[in-house]
Amino acid sequence: MDDQIDGRDAVNPLLHDAALRASHYLAGLDERPVGPATDAVARLAELDQPLNEHPQAADAVLRRLDELGSPATMASAGGRFFGFVVGGALPVTVAANWLATAWDQNSANPTGAPATAAFELVALRWLRELLGLPRDAAGAFVSGTTMGNLCALAAARHAVLERAGWDVEADGLFGAPPITVAVGAEAHPTLFKALGVLGLGRSRVVTVPVDGQGRMRAERLPRLSGPSIVCVQAGNVNTGAFDPFAELCERAHHDGAWVHVDGAFGLWARAAPTLRQLCEGVDQADSWATDAHKWLNVPYDSGLVFVRDANALRAAMSVTAAYLPTTGGARPPSDFTPELSRRARGVDVWAALSALGRSGVAALVERCCAHARAFAQGLRGAGFEVLNDVALNQVLVSFGDAQVTRDVIEALQADGTCWCGLTQWQGHAAMRISVCSWATTDADVQRSLAAIVRIANRRLRP
Repeated sequence: MDDQIDGRDAVNPLLHDAALRASHYLAGLDERPVGPATDAVARLAELDQPLNEHPQAADAVLRRLDELGSPATMASAGGRFFGFVVGGALPVTVAANWLATAWDQNSANPTGAPATAAFELVALRWLRELLGLPRDAAGAFVSGTTMGNLCALAAARHAVLERAGWDVEADGLFGAPPITVAVGAEAHPTLFKALGVLGLGRSRVVTVPVDGQGRMRAERLPRLSGPSIVCVQAGNVNTGAFDPFAELCERAHHDGAWVHVDGAFGLWARAAPTLRQLCEGVDQADSWATDAHKWLNVPYDSGLVFVRDANALRAAMSVTAAYLPTTGGARPPSDFTPELSRRARGVDVWAALSALGRSGVAALVERCCAHARAFAQGLRGAGFEVLNDVALNQVLVSFGDAQVTRDVIEALQADGTCWCGLTQWQGHAAMRISVCSWATTDADVQRSLAAIVRIANRRLRP
């Protein structure tokens, strides 16, 4: 067909062109401003056109994608992006992601995708070992901790209601025994999103007070009765602090409650010998959620959920249909996640773990935390107030009153040397510095510190 979109003979040049463009983009991150230029963002309006009537050449489509899209991106893959606890992507994981995308496997079932199912099984075993989680815990790859929390809480909902004689998957929540959910006062918003989606209620929770670093106060956890779930946190999103897991698990389990850990980035402290003590007792919980696209530095999106009671996760997530192939006893991944169709996220994770090994993962986490301490030391030395104990990779700094702090952050983002965001924490407006990328170097930290101090001093001492 004359108007057929490029055939097989065009694949190799096209992919080669894409690789060159991607390589050029990554090579330029160190020299460009971290935030996109205003005119580059404005050019995105050129995309708002009617759908073309006829096919276009694939190389022209790729060229337009690059010319309009690349300049308008945030340079979060570089070494000086410190917003939103975003990791970069290790080169080996980018390459593995490209190859897995070329395979185009629907990783729902080992019969239809035997290779990706095998990589996934090995990666999950390695992760359980690396994070010190139960050997027989069920694991699954999801889009992020938001979905990991949802899966784990669905398993928890199943388990606590099953103990009360209720089949929630069959009969729903209408008429079910009520479930008490206890959370810390500084639980992450995505946890409440998961509770809302599951019908457990965003507001219908017991809120437990926290201390000055955002850690749940175990002695304030009330006695629980009936079906109950306690949600704890590994890595407060502002301070990086950890809840007292051992005491909370003991208290919750005494009352028959399920304990879930939201460990989006903090759970990775388990992989670092110098930081492991921060997570003491976290292995006593019943479920855990974390992100691989944060500290493991794989491409978006990549989250993980682990559940001690494998049957509970499978009961909450499993799917059957006459057209789905039997697996002959092999683990069907789609029985442990909400999706039936799913990309091969486990390949990226396998590649990262293979390339880094135990010591490489530990070094990556520990290096980021050392960078965070360097930020805190430099900012204190320049006379600014660091609001948190820098136990992990998060730094909160105030430049005076709320308006001054906002002005400094806005000017820093416009400057482009680095990118840090605004947060509100225990009544303070603060700049939050989150160090989570393999690409961040000592030089990046010093260059960023110099820019922050220069801009803050200009605002405070014009």
